[in-house]
Amino acid sequence: MKEEIIIAGFGGQGVLSMGKILAYAALMNELEVTWMPAYGPEQRGGTANVTVIISDSPVSSPVLDSYDVAVVLNQQSLDKFEHKVKPGGILIYDSYGVHHRPTRSDITVHEIKAMDASLEMGNSKIYNMIVLGALLGLRDIVPMDAVLRGLKKTLPERHHHLMPLNEEAIRRGQALAAK
Repeated sequence: MKEEIIIAGFGGQGVLSMGKILAYAALMNELEVTWMPAYGPEQRGGTANVTVIISDSPVSSPVLDSYDVAVVLNQQSLDKFEHKVKPGGILIYDSYGVHHRPTRSDITVHEIKAMDASLEMGNSKIYNMIVLGALLGLRDIVPMDAVLRGLKKTLPERHHHLMPLNEEAIRRGQALAAK
């Protein structure tokens, strides 16, 4: 098993956090992992992406030209990464930040309404957990207990009281993906 994933959007959307949680979850499941973030000098508002490779055998390089899965959260990321999804791969996007829909017919495209769901849940800060849940709902990469352990590892201790809300958001994303 090997999953090559890119998660991309604006800084402040939780892109790097999603990748880190996924990477920790895979490590806790005794899988091989690379986590390679890329972002501009801005803390919020600039572009950000993270490449995560999860494998049951050693990963030779964290640098990729194409991906099994692309999660894109804005138009710039769609424009940059749509053509880098391998034929037969998956592209997941939230239409909230995308104005021109994906056009490829050789990949599976999933539109999720993560921003709408986060607003329905009354907290826009859980947006990234809904997106992560959608990814996990579409690709059985790591089990939920490992994801929750990865979340606890990455979440500062002062925010551990938010674990139930984050778990609810991940499950909401899984449900969105199932539709």
